[in-house]
Amino acid sequence: MKKAFWIVFLILLADQILKIWIKSTFYLGESHPVIGHWFYLHFTENEGMAFGMKLGGQWGKLILSIFRIIAIAGIFWWLRTATTKGAGTLMIVCISLILAGAIGNIIDSAFYGLIFNESSYMQLSTLFPKGGGYASFLHGKVVDMFYFPIIETRFPNWVPFYGGEDLVFFRPVFNIADSAITTGVLMLIVFQRKIFPNKVTGEQ
Repeated sequence: MKKAFWIVFLILLADQILKIWIKSTFYLGESHPVIGHWFYLHFTENEGMAFGMKLGGQWGKLILSIFRIIAIAGIFWWLRTATTKGAGTLMIVCISLILAGAIGNIIDSAFYGLIFNESSYMQLSTLFPKGGGYASFLHGKVVDMFYFPIIETRFPNWVPFYGGEDLVFFRPVFNIADSAITTGVLMLIVFQRKIFPNKVTGEQ
């Protein structure tokens, strides 16, 4: 369990430090190149799920936040059970990554609306503003900043529906927490034979 704790702690620390820095020093929509024209720090805020997906309205936001909390409890139980049963290091790492990512984003949703004022294209956000935050508990926005427009071109005119429109890959903007979740899930899929040998082979 100690190994899992440090994985979760270090990811959360990096995730929150970067988010607070971006939120406090970038205007909404501000973008700075990091590597050439294919890796940018681009400040945006996510109303809902990972990679910009969302569930609309205040009730949708509340339902999504509650779902995240329930999911975190379930992932923590999974991690604790796996650790107790002596699961391998690879499985512990995968679950820890997913747990860290889930906690990282729920921190934004739960508390950022309380401790920050609104970010805008003309106003920098302030931590612990005198006038209070921009939203109530569980209604905050998730801070995203990693943008990788590796391919920027246009769809050929002959492509149905999208002909002539801009094509950007990879368009979604995401954060360290999203990356941790995605990495953990992909590792579970790629290394499933090693992580779940009995289930994959059908052995009892």
